[in-house]
Amino acid sequence: QVQLVESGGGLVQAGGSLRLSCVVSGSIFGYHIMGWYRQAPGKQRDVVATITSAGGINYAEFLKGRFTISRDNANNTVSLQMNSLKPEDTAVYYCNVNFPTRGSSYWGQGTQVTVSS
Repeated sequence: QVQLVESGGGLVQAGGSLRLSCVVSGSIFGYHIMGWYRQAPGKQRDVVATITSAGGINYAEFLKGRFTISRDNANNTVSLQMNSLKPEDTAVYYCNVNFPTRGSSYWGQGTQVTVSS
């Protein structure tokens, strides 16, 4: 079993920054993909950024370089540094870890990010 606990959400003005963190615990071994997703009210959950256990990184194109994903393997933490925030970034942000070879995926409880104009 795998558990994920997110932190770092909050209210920020447009142009500001926030850093989200997700501590992952449990059976974390083998190839896996950690990622951040977001879901705005009335919309589907979309991928924001992912990082594999091998270090490969992908970002959603709409970010245009504003966000940075990173991982600390020693502490089993994946973080998302969000800069130049816009009101349209307002959403609940979810941490995810996916194990393709196991066919399993786990989600955190989500953390609210609100960007005021």
